[in-house]
Amino acid sequence: MITILREFVQSFLTFLERVGLLVRFALRLAVILPSGLLRPRPIIEQVYNTGAMSLVIIMTCGLFIGMVLGLQGYDLLTRFGSEEYLGTATAISLLRELGPVVTALLFAGRAGTALAAELGLMRATDQIAAMEIMAVDPMRRVVLPRFLGGVIAMPLLVSIFIVVALFGAQLVGVEFFGVDSGSYWSQMRSAVELSDIREGLVKGLVFGVACSLIAVYEGYNAMPTAEGVGRATTRTVVISAVVTLILDYILTASML
Repeated sequence: MITILREFVQSFLTFLERVGLLVRFALRLAVILPSGLLRPRPIIEQVYNTGAMSLVIIMTCGLFIGMVLGLQGYDLLTRFGSEEYLGTATAISLLRELGPVVTALLFAGRAGTALAAELGLMRATDQIAAMEIMAVDPMRRVVLPRFLGGVIAMPLLVSIFIVVALFGAQLVGVEFFGVDSGSYWSQMRSAVELSDIREGLVKGLVFGVACSLIAVYEGYNAMPTAEGVGRATTRTVVISAVVTLILDYILTASML
């Protein structure tokens, strides 16, 4: 019993230490943020790497998730004779929850691991150490553009995911099951409010900050070995997924 308690306390202290290091890392990024904005070209390149290169998986998953929502939503609403509200149910669920959360999980699995692996390999091949020797700040030169690229790309990916998913739900509901197209879109427009759109975009921005921060932190602080890079990418996906779901609950509770 004492051994179990000792291991629990040690694990908790290790967790607090890692949280403290992450917060200190985030504060360092916040301090150099104004100077990083003066160099837009690297940021634009990272928006392309993290955003445009993720479009295929985002759009593919968005289409099929929308189609599944169309199938499940139509099956449920027909039990109450309210199939014309399919567009409303799909839009609100995508805007408030599924769009930001699923996009964040896909972003962590694709772009987050790429960021962590790239920075981890730079650490393993001593490129970061070489920058420090030449008096070049790797945080400003390498880490900050990648972080900002992920933060900017995330809300854009959320918007694209939602639009494609709505098309998928419309494809199933209107084209396959014969729901009136006018009712589908008019009910959606009348029910969806600006607060629903704002909630989805705010969640996308917060998830983008969290996932990008975790990815660059894990990659920058990875052990300079092949095993260390692999562990960094694994921790990026796991921690990003857990943090995304925790933040989703906190944001949903505060916005409601």
